Amino acid sequence: MKKRFNVTGICYPEDNYMVDLSGRLQQTADYVDEGKYFVINRARQYGKSTILWALKEYLKEKYIVISMSFQEMSYADF
Repeated sequence: MKKRFNVTGICYPEDNYMVDLSGRLQQTADYVDEGKYFVINRARQYGKSTILWALKEYLKEKYIVISMSFQEMSYADF
C-alpha cells in the first residue's frame, strides 16, 4: 500500500508519513521503568494519540498496558 499523509486520528508508520518517534518512545519508556509520572499535553493534531498508541506497542512486551479514556466524564463524575 502506498503511504499517505494522515491529518486525523492515529498515524501508523507502515501506512502514513510521520516523524521518527524512537527517541521520544525510549525517553518515555525510561520514565515508566523508573516509576516516574509524565504528561503528554500539546495542541490539537500534534500527535498525542499517535505517541500513546506507539508507546503502548513499545511497552506491551514488558508490561500489561491498559488504555483508558476520560473524555466522556464530566467534572461532577470526579
